[in-house]
Amino acid sequence: MSKYDRMASRGTRLLNRYTAWKARKQPAATGFVSQPEPRTIGSFARGRQLVAGNLLFAGYLVESDTTGLWDVEAPDFAFEAERQGCTWLDDLAAVGDLKARSKAQHWVWGWIDEFGKGTGPGWSPDLTGRRVIRWINHALFLLSGQDKRASDAFYRSLSQQTWFLSQRWKGASPGLPRFEALTGLIYAGLALKGCEELADPAVKALAQDCAQQINAEGGLPTRNPEELLDVFTLLTWAAAALHEAGRSVPREHHAALDRIAPTLRALRHSDGALARFHGGGRGQEGWLDHALAASHVPARPFEGLAMGFARLSARRTSLIIDATVPPVGKASYNAHASTLAFELTSGRRPLIVNCGAGENFGLEWRRAGRATPSHSALCIEGHSSARLAAPQKGTGHEFLIDAPTDVPIEREDLVDGYRFQGAHDGYAKSYGVTIARSLELSVDGRMVSGEDMVLALDDAAKKRFDRALDAGGLRGIGYDLRFHLHPDVDAALDLGGAAVSMALKSGEIWVFRHDGQCDLKLETSVYLEKARLKPRQSLQIVLSGRAIQYATQIRWTLSKAQETAVAVRDLARDDPMAYEE
Repeated sequence: MSKYDRMASRGTRLLNRYTAWKARKQPAATGFVSQPEPRTIGSFARGRQLVAGNLLFAGYLVESDTTGLWDVEAPDFAFEAERQGCTWLDDLAAVGDLKARSKAQHWVWGWIDEFGKGTGPGWSPDLTGRRVIRWINHALFLLSGQDKRASDAFYRSLSQQTWFLSQRWKGASPGLPRFEALTGLIYAGLALKGCEELADPAVKALAQDCAQQINAEGGLPTRNPEELLDVFTLLTWAAAALHEAGRSVPREHHAALDRIAPTLRALRHSDGALARFHGGGRGQEGWLDHALAASHVPARPFEGLAMGFARLSARRTSLIIDATVPPVGKASYNAHASTLAFELTSGRRPLIVNCGAGENFGLEWRRAGRATPSHSALCIEGHSSARLAAPQKGTGHEFLIDAPTDVPIEREDLVDGYRFQGAHDGYAKSYGVTIARSLELSVDGRMVSGEDMVLALDDAAKKRFDRALDAGGLRGIGYDLRFHLHPDVDAALDLGGAAVSMALKSGEIWVFRHDGQCDLKLETSVYLEKARLKPRQSLQIVLSGRAIQYATQIRWTLSKAQETAVAVRDLARDDPMAYEE
């Protein structure tokens, strides 16, 4: 079930169940038109964990070497959706030995026995599409050593799921869920004997969604970089399946790939990982490079914003900034109050990060991860630059409201570096202030100079500012400027507490300094990763102060220590995997 509509209405569930029941009466495929080519990339390490009986799904761990996957009671729907989508097949196939194959076969045929008659939460368009893709990708792995009865059951179930998709793909939410459903239908329609006619409407519908859901800048309404990668990957798989079947790829489909590829390249840090914004993570290892290579879209210079994000890069340093308004409406379900927040990566080591999405760790962590204080940005009085609306009745969805509506930005190339300037009005209604940020990256990638400002710009804003001052007893409006550090960064206060030195595992040393107008603290923070059981403890640099005038400026710098220059150059030369700008 879609992450955007996890608690579908009773009518939708009944319709899915009825369609799945009708699918049982459809004729079964007898085999594949051609030998399926695996395209998904699994994790060998996670596959070994699954073989050992460690079931880690959606942040929950169940340890059992004997209990079947479908015998485990799901702790929540995220766990259920992950196992129903069968992406664990990628990991077991990555191991590929007899034990991994035996477990994969046991779980797949266990699904057929348990849910093959059209029952269970896995009968939703997006989960069915995700599952069908994996079954077809790993069909040879699964069918090896199986008898005719088991093979017939496998093809019969695939046929039922394909027919279900042909009837219910329109029930998937626009965006990633719809792309999953349609790609699964195309995959199965082209691969299974007797299902060819089911692929034609899906190819046309996918082309229409490419034109409607992928904007002119190659982005999605959700502005989630990892979700954009997932969509791009699905489109490359569908295009490859069409090519192998001797069919042409629609113009809209090709055009969407051409738009998305440069956007993803712009959202990639120097370590090859995606920027973590609006519910997205770093992306599965290897998927981005694999998808870009499979798309055959040549690299080219990118100008302007990439899905609303600005990029500054020099040598082996990348800096990515959230430079527009947050997603609105239904697209804001996973949106974060992160306007003007940034991330910085040096070589293959992240330095400045956002806390990330806490969805896998419960509702409270999810809310906390979406708040402005969980991002490397300036916040006023501990409040977010956008509020979460009350959960929508019957769904639990929480959308962003009162978010910034005006985010003017400017990016320019300087003689000795690159500059980004931006502002937002997220606190204008409550405090009468505009937040402005200026970031400069030196041409050698060794220095970032920043200036953050709290400004009351016009008479109306100044009146609101004065009212806020009066309400606080004229003590000033409190602000905190936060820089969250990656957990692998060792940081310590030095120079009598006037600076922070940060050591990366690569051997680099970075130093943070400020203009002395604020209180500098080094506090604990968290780093939220989807694949882990618990949040990782980390540190954050915090500059705190109070704005008592109509214009408050906070200047700071991040610089790579001079004494490590030779070591860094050696690292860049000796590390063939490092991304050079």
